[in-house]
Amino acid sequence: MAAEAGKNEVKITNKTHVKPNKKLGRRECQLVTFDLPYIAFYYNQKLLLYKGHNGIDFDGMVGKLKEGLGVVLEEFNQLAGKLEKDEDGVFKVVYDDDMDGVEVIEASAVDVSVDDLTVEEGTSDLKDLIPYNKILNLEGLQRPLLAVQLTKLKDGLAMGLAFNHAILDGTSTWHFMSSWAQICNGSPTIAEPPFLERTKVRNTRVKLNLSPPTNPIDGSNSEAKVAVAPPLRERVFKFSDAAITKIKSNVNASLPSDGSKPFSTFQSLSAHIWRHVTQTRELKPEDYTVFTVFADCRKRVDPPMPESYFGNLIQAVFTVTAAGMLLANPSGFGASMIQKAIEAHNAKAIDERNKEWEKAPKIFEYKDAGVNCVAVGSSPRFKVYGVDFGFGEPEIVRSGSNNRFDGMVYLYQGKKGGIDVEISLPPDVMERLEKDREFLLMED
Repeated sequence: MAAEAGKNEVKITNKTHVKPNKKLGRRECQLVTFDLPYIAFYYNQKLLLYKGHNGIDFDGMVGKLKEGLGVVLEEFNQLAGKLEKDEDGVFKVVYDDDMDGVEVIEASAVDVSVDDLTVEEGTSDLKDLIPYNKILNLEGLQRPLLAVQLTKLKDGLAMGLAFNHAILDGTSTWHFMSSWAQICNGSPTIAEPPFLERTKVRNTRVKLNLSPPTNPIDGSNSEAKVAVAPPLRERVFKFSDAAITKIKSNVNASLPSDGSKPFSTFQSLSAHIWRHVTQTRELKPEDYTVFTVFADCRKRVDPPMPESYFGNLIQAVFTVTAAGMLLANPSGFGASMIQKAIEAHNAKAIDERNKEWEKAPKIFEYKDAGVNCVAVGSSPRFKVYGVDFGFGEPEIVRSGSNNRFDGMVYLYQGKKGGIDVEISLPPDVMERLEKDREFLLMED
């Protein structure tokens, strides 16, 4: 946040820890092949902004959230634990009653209103509202696996969260958030407890000889290093339901009349984004461009896992073509490539990917997303605006500044329908995308 002569400054006022209300003893579960590639990513950050209705009782809101957190952690106890390595270098997530639990930070930015923060530009001005900026997941050996920052605003509350991405994906994140909200709204139990036995999906012991970084800010002197990202601009583009329908119609217009499967909303929007980002990058026709989606594998693995599976059960799915080919063909060309890549990622392909990785474990870095990539994370299927703790639904839901790179895209449901598209690009490319009338569906 811009801090002009102290204005808009976020001040930390208190730090505490919240543990499960009940004694649970020691519980542990090894991290599996789906978890480990992300151990050198940064903590996954989310931000939810709430307006204070009928006056603001910040202390009351914080007390309610902490009380509910202690209850929900009885089921989601792994989030209250730490990472550990055994003598063989196999990582596991461990909860013990003696551990600190979840870090809860209280802060104040009383000169800032919710409306000041609900801009479409991006998240760079929001980073002070979210904890653990540039903190590697590997530091979960020393830090809590979840940190929550609750910031008092002029007319509301900002909830910033940092989840250790080595232990959970987006589906598990929003399952936890909705369960926490249920408890805060008076439910004695959560609707669906998490399925915590991650070794049921994969039980191969993978040894990683990694140590936590000596410099926790940038990961220097660590065996797990992340690439330094170039300067980027972040922007949120809001596509209404009508705009999404138009995009889907345009992409499907090129579908051959041979009974081919229509392109889904996700495939159509992804192709639209891929095409126009590639165009605004001004690549040569022969330059490769990669589309990457982090696909949920819960229903793809054999046997299938329940939706409540807690952990990472995603894999990156790639497709690649020359920029000239992507742009010379109708938008259905890119959508068809995306569709085929996703459909081909079945149980057999997942198993082969896992076996290949286990033979030669590779820790992901940003550059691994692919050259000239568009990489899509999160999902508009997540009911993020249903996370109501008893003081109304959030005004906006956004990702933090961690794990962003050139071409990273996060998709969220729009508050009033449609889909919000968060994109990170170099400033010159973003400027051209903002002027791309066809991308924005502006009439000439």
